[in-house]
Amino acid sequence: MRSWTDTLRFAFQPVVNLATGGVAGLEILARPESGDILAEARRNPELDAGLAVLAVRAAARKETLLPLHVNVFACTLADLGGLTPLHDAVRGAGRLPWEVTLDIVPPYAHVPQRALLEAVGALREQGFRISADGVGDGDIPLRLLVDLAPDLVKLDASLLARPAAVRAMRTWCDEVGALLAVEGVETELQCAAALSAGAQLAQGVLFAPPARLPAAEVYVPPRVPGVVSAPRSGPSVREFVRPAAQMPVGASAGQVRALLTGAPEVSGVLLVDRAGVPVRSVHRSRFLLSMSGRYGHALYADRPATRLGDPPRTVGVDATAWEVLDVVAVGDRDRTSDDVAVVDHHGRCVGVVRLADLVRALAESRVEEAVGLNPLTRLPGSDAITAEVDRRIAEGRAFALSWLDVDHFKQVNDGAGFAAGDELIRSVGRALQVAASGSTRVGHIGGDDFLVLADPESLEPVASSVLDAPWSAGGRPVTLSLATVLCPPGSVADHRQAAACLTPLKQAAKSLRGASWVWGRAGFSGHEVRRGSPPVAAEAVGAEPGAG
Repeated sequence: MRSWTDTLRFAFQPVVNLATGGVAGLEILARPESGDILAEARRNPELDAGLAVLAVRAAARKETLLPLHVNVFACTLADLGGLTPLHDAVRGAGRLPWEVTLDIVPPYAHVPQRALLEAVGALREQGFRISADGVGDGDIPLRLLVDLAPDLVKLDASLLARPAAVRAMRTWCDEVGALLAVEGVETELQCAAALSAGAQLAQGVLFAPPARLPAAEVYVPPRVPGVVSAPRSGPSVREFVRPAAQMPVGASAGQVRALLTGAPEVSGVLLVDRAGVPVRSVHRSRFLLSMSGRYGHALYADRPATRLGDPPRTVGVDATAWEVLDVVAVGDRDRTSDDVAVVDHHGRCVGVVRLADLVRALAESRVEEAVGLNPLTRLPGSDAITAEVDRRIAEGRAFALSWLDVDHFKQVNDGAGFAAGDELIRSVGRALQVAASGSTRVGHIGGDDFLVLADPESLEPVASSVLDAPWSAGGRPVTLSLATVLCPPGSVADHRQAAACLTPLKQAAKSLRGASWVWGRAGFSGHEVRRGSPPVAAEAVGAEPGAG
């Protein structure tokens, strides 16, 4: 009698790292020749657990070294707990639990949440990584998502039509130390949208369709000029993690050689202890050179590979790309090409980063930053400031957005000359840069117009530093006007609404005499005059007061 396993096959779909363009893992998908076995597995936890075990064994037969993603229904975990057979299957396949990510699949309706959380805790104790699958298109409650604290969140591609939601999820992922992936990516526009919204990983038929053999290469569209990922304080090492080739610390040099010669894409091997902590790092070229030398195979083949390894270079998962460069810069120059191991909070290896990936990404970020700078002041343009505004809106943070310009600037240029006008603009830009601190951002959007984005409590020192200064151009005294809109959480939907709120405030500031500052609140009419005097009628001859 034929079993359902006789007609069951598995397909592999790559999970792609959008920063490096490499394959970060393989999701294993059940593909029965007939029937809807997944619908049955949703109702039968034992069947679902059996599918997970078979998926791991199928991957072992394909001899892939890549991390694996295995799907398990939420109800299965709640019913069966820690999935001991899966742990045994992973060990039996010669893999380590932390090389396997369990994609918890909806539905979550009627799933006992306490039992689910206990099961996830048990799986984490075994070393498995946890992914929340189908977020945005499934029914996972937000509170449960927070309690799960997944290592990876997979968003449905339909959410890319709502980029603010994707950016908000990226912000949350950064807070809890998770990665963000978008699944179901089918077009280059979706890929660009995922990258722009801050996703680090993606999968879909654009990169490679599910296939019976693990994909050796994937298609990743070239970055569109001007499309950059969501801004961060510094590139995170998480964005550049590649899968690590790991072997037990007791592996022989012959076993390591067999792995390296059979997998030319592997640049090195990490020898790890039973807990997954890197003990030695074996560099491909140096190792093979030693093994290929005279008597090398005879001397080393049956001996521990640790003799031909070096102390591993490691960084934590929360490190920035700049911190990785610091690690590489210290020590033997001959090891600058070595992979750097990335370890979690328990010291276990989660992957490696390559120096070439970091240097390329950091160079690209510098170029993108330089393109957006105003050539006169070397300050960022409006795009950088508005992107930061949208990020703070997504994070639910209060902020103050200000628009600063020079009064009667056309008259300044006409009377003092454009060179004096340019020097005045440069001086104002320098003063803003000096005064800005912490999370305050300053931008020059052209001409005599500047933007200042700050926390509400941080704006006063910046405003005082420029409004109290005695400005002049070509010996002529000059005053500045400042308009500020306070945006509490939820008061504006995006940077366009915030900018629209500034327009009437700027007009009000320009109607005042002397250095002026007008303050308003998003969603409320009226404004507060913090500096400046009412106009004198006699001054309003032939021009609107303060027009610049």
